[in-house]
Amino acid sequence: MKILPLHPALVGFLRKRRLDKKFQKQKEYFELNPLHPGLNTEILEPRWLRIWSFRIDKKYRAIFIFRESGVVEVIDINNHYQ
Repeated sequence: MKILPLHPALVGFLRKRRLDKKFQKQKEYFELNPLHPGLNTEILEPRWLRIWSFRIDKKYRAIFIFRESGVVEVIDINNHYQ
């Protein structure tokens, strides 16, 4: 499973919060196994939208969608508790 390159705004979001190394580590886990236990991958409500998330750390999650041919696009990174 491959994750498309992040939008520049998301890269800036990660850098500003010093999450770029954590994201890279989680991205590697995701590309090897999208259901790795450390990622806590889950489908979000409402399920029919088919929007998913995986954990970057205890506070932040990457929101993503599946594109054609097994490619994933991260569409947002946000504070899981806001």
